[in-house]
Amino acid sequence: MQLTRRHLAALLPALAQAADKTPMPSATFNHDDLKVKTNGENTSRDFFSGYTHSGFHIDMHETDLAPGMAPHAAHHHEHEELLMLRTGTLEVTIDGKVTKAGPGSAIYVASGLEHGWRNVGTTRAAYFVMALGRDPK
Repeated sequence: MQLTRRHLAALLPALAQAADKTPMPSATFNHDDLKVKTNGENTSRDFFSGYTHSGFHIDMHETDLAPGMAPHAAHHHEHEELLMLRTGTLEVTIDGKVTKAGPGSAIYVASGLEHGWRNVGTTRAAYFVMALGRDPK
């Protein structure tokens, strides 16, 4: 297929939008103001998703996980993740290595590694996940 000027003109708005990496403005995200999403016994809240001043995409969400539950099956992806555990106990598996994490712990998952976690405690586990470099949805 040969592209004409008309085809290119039609593509320009989409290309401009795809290239727009306007940095997120500074803001305060109040927990109680965020929309709660429910997935079975678990809940989550999205805090933000956007670009830094250097064009790097970041997003953050919180999950509240019921005892014995995992948020999803173990998986891997290109972006990195930083998890900060507020309450509860998680069993964390990264690249086949299993560890336990308690309140106040931080977990870093490098790009491409198979990872997952589940709540092994008797109370709910609440944690924040910051995705570093994820393709925006």
